[in-house]
Parts: sequence; structure tokens; C-alpha cells
Amino acid sequence: MMDSKPVFHVEHLDFYYGRFKALADIGMDILPKRVTALIGPSGCGKSTFLRCFNRMNDTIPGVRIEGQIMLDGEDIYAANTDLSGLRKRVGMVFQKPNPFPQSIFNNVAFGPRVLGLVKSPSQLQDLVEHSLRQVALWDEVKDIMDRDALGLSLGQQQRLCLARVLATEPDVILMDEPASALDPITTLRLEELIAELKVNYTIVIVTHNMQQAARVSDFTGFFWLGELVEFSDTVKMFTQPEKEITENYITGRMG
Repeated sequence: MMDSKPVFHVEHLDFYYGRFKALADIGMDILPKRVTALIGPSGCGKSTFLRCFNRMNDTIPGVRIEGQIMLDGEDIYAANTDLSGLRKRVGMVFQKPNPFPQSIFNNVAFGPRVLGLVKSPSQLQDLVEHSLRQVALWDEVKDIMDRDALGLSLGQQQRLCLARVLATEPDVILMDEPASALDPITTLRLEELIAELKVNYTIVIVTHNMQQAARVSDFTGFFWLGELVEFSDTVKMFTQPEKEITENYITGRMG
């Protein structure tokens, strides 16, 4: 598994909502340009864990963590961490598409403008087009770029949100059940996009869909009641799991 230096190194991570311990002693390495899937039943802590990678949980009152999450050797929970810089490097696509109530163009252009990634209108135009092409949306929207993004279909909205993340030139893309609101055909297209994007990006995805995890990921972590029960190569996880509880969950006998 350790064929290259990890992008994220997680060690002895505990996470609390007030007094409630939601995650206990989690350890995991996220390797570059691979897809890591997090699976487990609702409430097991996988989405909470995902949001730890870009500190999205910080907005919730009363949360705290113990342990470490290192991004390229630096503790992202250190007091001097630049949160804007962290969230530029570690983008997120949410469960439900959340385009801004603005034009398609302005949705994708928002991040580059705020972060000062472009120096001219033509450079911004090129970046927006490139981001939309990466998610196979350009041909569908190139003639309606000034229209409200909320008028797009759900599948188009989700790809737009992914393009919005890509426009900030991240290193890591977090996806929290990105296909849960999509129909099967659109879901398959999203999975194909994930396979294409991992050539250039590190991806961590939360999914309830066992078949999806098996199809898209290189590594899989199985969470149960706030603990990481098993973490391994996806093929091994789905064919020769080490723990009986993992096999029972994957085969549908529990969960």
C-alpha cells in the first residue's frame, strides 16, 4: 500500500461533538492520485472524518479533535494553519449540488477571482472553460454561460460544482456521497469522471453504495460506530476482508 509518500497521514485521531466521541483512534494514509472510498452505515462517522481533511467541522460549535492529520508533513490543525489555503488545496463536493444562484460562468469563476488565481479576463475565461471541459460539461453549457446555474439538471449542477472545485486548482478532492441525488446513468458518468480525474488529483469519497466503492476506488476504509474497522486495497477488501464484520457488511448481512 505504501508505494509512495502519502498526501494525508492520519494518526490517533479522536473527534468529539461536545462530550460525544464520534471517531476513535483513526489511523490512515491517503496516497496521491488514488481514490480512497469510505464506507459504513449511516452515523458511523465517515462523513465527519471526511470533513476533518479540510476542517469543515470547525464551523460546528463544541467540536474538538485529538491526534493529528498531516498534509504533506504539516499538521492541518496547528494554530497557524491558513484555512483559506487549506481549503484551496483540499476542495469538496457535497451530497446535494449547491451551485450559487448566479450564472454558470460566475459559479466556476468565483474561486479563481477570490483567490487571485488569474490576471486577466481572458485567463479567467480559459480557466473556466478548462474546468468545465474536465467535467465534460463545456459542450452542454458553452452557449448558455450567462444563464442561472440553478436552471441546470441535478447531474449538470453536480458536475458544475465539481468544475467549481477544479477551478481553484486543488491537490485533493473530497466527495461526500456525490451521486446520492443522481439517476443511474448520471451516476455512471460521474464515476467515469472520477476515474479520469484521479490521473491528476487525489480523491476521497464517502459512499453508501458498495458497488460504487468497488468500482471507483483503489483503497477502502470501513467505518463502524466511529471506529475504522478495516482499511486496505479495495480488491482485497471486497474479496478477502480480514474481519468478519466487514464481510457481513459488504455482503449485506448487516448494516
